[in-house]
Amino acid sequence: MPVAKTKKLSFQSKLESISDELEYYAVPVPAKITAALGTKASVPIVARINGSKPFRGSLYTVGGGRHSMRVKASVRKDVGIKEGDRVKVEISVVDRAAEAADLPSDLASALRSAGVRKDYDAIPPGARGFMLRKLEQAAKPETRRKRIDEIVQAAHARREKRVDRR
Repeated sequence: MPVAKTKKLSFQSKLESISDELEYYAVPVPAKITAALGTKASVPIVARINGSKPFRGSLYTVGGGRHSMRVKASVRKDVGIKEGDRVKVEISVVDRAAEAADLPSDLASALRSAGVRKDYDAIPPGARGFMLRKLEQAAKPETRRKRIDEIVQAAHARREKRVDRR
């Protein structure tokens, strides 16, 4: 799946534990980077840590107008970092509007035919990204059709959820 990128930023920070019970680790984002983002909301990104392979994630809010970035175990293992290590982080902010325009034509057609394109757009970005990655990984045409059907069903479910809230 092509990823549209806009702002590119980099910073250094320490890897910190964010849970006493679980092995969750994050990198606090410096205030100057948060200011450059121009939002206090969650921000979808493509990141690299210490030259790692690019990975998708998000900068999530931690209060006080600040952000943090969770670092998965696979990334920590790949680059050999542990709690307390100072890391170099490079991020590219994902342009959600451009990403939405990058929908595969067969999926866009199926969503349009079912009348659920707006409902699909209402699915949280992380869930949409997961579904699109699964779709792009389909090796056989019948698997791809099955995954398109699953995405259309998820959009229908999103519609039902929105209707139930009224």
